[in-house]
Amino acid sequence: MSATHPSGGAPAENSAVALDADPARHGLVLRGVSLQHGDGPDLVRALDEVDLSVAPGELAAVVGPSGAGKSSLLAVAGGLSRPTSGAVLVAGHDMTVGSQRARAALRREHIGFVFQSGNLLPALTARDQVRLPLQFAPRRRRAGRDPLELLAEVGMAHKADRRPHQLSGGERQRVGIARALVTAPRVLLVDEPTAALDRARSHEVVRLLATEAKQRAVAVVMVTHDHDVLEHCDTVYEMVDGRLSRLG
Repeated sequence: MSATHPSGGAPAENSAVALDADPARHGLVLRGVSLQHGDGPDLVRALDEVDLSVAPGELAAVVGPSGAGKSSLLAVAGGLSRPTSGAVLVAGHDMTVGSQRARAALRREHIGFVFQSGNLLPALTARDQVRLPLQFAPRRRRAGRDPLELLAEVGMAHKADRRPHQLSGGERQRVGIARALVTAPRVLLVDEPTAALDRARSHEVVRLLATEAKQRAVAVVMVTHDHDVLEHCDTVYEMVDGRLSRLG
């Protein structure tokens, strides 16, 4: 199944993302993806023939009960786990083939991750948190974005010199989003970004994700239990027992 945002979204002036919104070339595509653990009576199908297509500029949410396979979906989409079968295309590159080193290079080149509570390093300022990915993805430095400009875009320039303990939960998430976007990724994978936030901050963070998706032509997949924020998403999927279906 597929979902394509009607307007796509205009990429930034310095973005490496192409102007068209073809997910097979510039977004995220999963084709018949299965992930199995164990065998015989102990066989677990974490993912069962999953199809998903997320275009540049689209924010897709995935909901479902705990243990349904949402975390496995993010791990496979991000090249952290190799599926048992099927193809995972990120900006046209198949993340299921090649060596572990090659897949890690593709992750650095094309994928950004936003974790629960921001997952920031305690000793680093907000500015240095955002700079950090550029140190591990040297080929993205030219295509990447200025950390201070990005902090300004997410409303955190005035706290660029603050460390995580000096920031609220919503502020930490904003810094985490900026850090994930600094390398100008084609795909952004977001894991429960509102889990530690109140309602107002939850809407604030997801609205920011939607804005960044459209302005920067990034294909965004957000796993969430928070149904209150789904109004900001372009498409919503439900995962149950490893199977993915589109809602609405």
